[in-house]
Amino acid sequence: MNQPALPDPCPERLAALNPAALEQALHARVEAAWRLCREVHPTLPRPAVWCDLRGKCAGQAHFGRGGLRFNPVLFGENRAAFLVEVVPHEMAHWLVHHLSDGHRARPHGREWKTVMRGLFRLEPRVTHRFDTGRASPAPYRYVCACREHAFSVRRHALVRQGRCYRCRHCAQTLVYQPLADR
Repeated sequence: MNQPALPDPCPERLAALNPAALEQALHARVEAAWRLCREVHPTLPRPAVWCDLRGKCAGQAHFGRGGLRFNPVLFGENRAAFLVEVVPHEMAHWLVHHLSDGHRARPHGREWKTVMRGLFRLEPRVTHRFDTGRASPAPYRYVCACREHAFSVRRHALVRQGRCYRCRHCAQTLVYQPLADR
């Protein structure tokens, strides 16, 4: 792969940024990626940017809301890699969606890969390699006959509403086991 189309950010400079300045760096990177995309699609609308994504997902192109969503925990922990990989990944989705027939394109299909390689000069990777432990905590413990299972707040709420989950290994119904400090 050639040199990336967007310059690599300075990791030392990023490490010194407070949360507000870090979010400004994210907005600046999205702006730079958008300007690059406009070279091939001059009418591409500017996406709004939100740092409200939770869980294991690093970013999301949200066409209904009209912009890009990013995970602030994963960004804070993986600053340089996030700007280099995740912002172009989501901006490529944004660009492909706004091309004629882009709404028919597969999310990580030929068109998206072409934008990643041809425009951003990056290897098209579908998933990130960030540690999601802090970004996606699973504070509720469930047990079966063979192991423990960690449930998120959302999944635990579904159980409280009557949903049942079974272990994929022993097929036993999972039972909530409160932690000692709860």
